[in-house]
Amino acid sequence: MLKRVHFGPSLLPYLLVSPQIIITLVFFIWPAGQAVYQSFLVEDAFGLSSEFVWIDNYIELFQDESYPNTFYRTVFFSFMVALVSMTGALVLAAMADRVIKGSLAYRTLLIWPYAVAPVVAGALWMFMFDPTLGVVAYFLDGFGYDWNHRTNGNEAMALIIFAAAWKQISYNFLFFLAAMHSVPRSLIEAAAIDGAGPFKRFWTIVFPLISPTTFFLLVINIVYAFFETFGIVHAVTKGGPGKDTEILVFKVYNDGFIGLDLGGSAAQSVILMAFVIVLTVVQFRYVEKKVEY
Repeated sequence: MLKRVHFGPSLLPYLLVSPQIIITLVFFIWPAGQAVYQSFLVEDAFGLSSEFVWIDNYIELFQDESYPNTFYRTVFFSFMVALVSMTGALVLAAMADRVIKGSLAYRTLLIWPYAVAPVVAGALWMFMFDPTLGVVAYFLDGFGYDWNHRTNGNEAMALIIFAAAWKQISYNFLFFLAAMHSVPRSLIEAAAIDGAGPFKRFWTIVFPLISPTTFFLLVINIVYAFFETFGIVHAVTKGGPGKDTEILVFKVYNDGFIGLDLGGSAAQSVILMAFVIVLTVVQFRYVEKKVEY
């Protein structure tokens, strides 16, 4: 007969988790609560006086005809960044998984872009595509294409998508490569013996087995595109031309710090936070069903 082990009450578990709880409360819960509270206020530019206006900031926000366009633009931008960065990382990881000689150097070079700050990444792409000085713009001009993202909204959107995706490819590459290394080689060798080509082996064996990693990266990349691409947009286009590249996270900054509409900016941040939470829940509710663990 097995004896059950009983532990008496102890403060040790609470002491062990208390640092993480304190960090979460101070740096996540408290700022989020402040944003929610401030979204119900109208403040002057210097923060010296405020008035409680209930949901007037939200009503005014949804009455703004430009806000839905910014919302749809952000959704398009986020899914395109996730698609481009994950597809590029998956291809590079598949190639790195097959490299034998010089694999360490190849993988190291692919990881380097992740160490680049978003603002620096945006500046690099801005200089490469500069209409007058950029090497890529000069190359495109040789083919008869006049690139100018300063006046063309579609080109500006494409530029920030590729800049944001390039910044995230290294992160996705690490996870995809680790997931591919965990796939049993015996399955791939058996498929090769049965006559399956490299593409069929990847699509029918490797890709289904790395679906948990793919789902994880899908969530991470969409959240990254919604929140962490501010530096890229600010460095490359500053929301222009016009407002063709003004995504939600940049609009929060532009209205709050440039337009000094602190209450409206806080309301936008709350809506952005709520939408990302709902989107993440939807992904876990429906997309995760297709994941094979």
